Amino acid sequence: MEDRSAGARWWVLLPAAPLAGAIGVFGLVFGAAANEQIEFAHAVAMSLLVFSGTLQFATLGLLAGGAGVLAIVVTAITLNLRHVVMGAVLRPHVEGSALRRALLAWFMLDESFGLAISSRRQASAVLLISGALFFVAWQAGTLLGLLGARLVAVEGLAAALFPILFIGLAAATTRGRGGMARAVLAAIFVLTLVQLLPDVHAFVPIAVALAVAMPGPRDR
Repeated sequence: MEDRSAGARWWVLLPAAPLAGAIGVFGLVFGAAANEQIEFAHAVAMSLLVFSGTLQFATLGLLAGGAGVLAIVVTAITLNLRHVVMGAVLRPHVEGSALRRALLAWFMLDESFGLAISSRRQASAVLLISGALFFVAWQAGTLLGLLGARLVAVEGLAAALFPILFIGLAAATTRGRGGMARAVLAAIFVLTLVQLLPDVHAFVPIAVALAVAMPGPRDR
């Protein structure tokens, strides 16, 4: 039983790999954008120590607008409040000491949280493995962006991957054939709709991903 459990942990790489690819692309966009606003060392340190795409992009926007330290701190607290809720939801599935849980919390992103909560008994291992993979992807993307990737060139790639990221995350959190079938249909629907109505591409994937992640009668 132990060998089977240990081997099953590595299956997290299958759903985590495409998400890591998308995270790497967004890291590339961040690096290219940061290259125009802050020093190289500061951008690298931000990715290493903050490790939050949402907050890092928000910080760049605030810096571009001339915001001060207080505005950045308030934004950081506001954006990260969701982690309190995510931690509370995940806590019953993560065993170990307070120190161990605190270390695992470093790898709790939206994506790794989704994978971990769907795994239940293997939440700790999934959080660690997927979170570490996402961390490496984000650092690699940041470095590539800082080392010369043109922002205009990578923005199009990021926009194309944005719908896939949300649908992929929703699919990773579903259980059963019904959930996977909904994820496939949702992906087709989103890709079709964003081609027909480009102006709504930023909102449709999120709404559809939420619908996919909702449990159906066979998933409960």
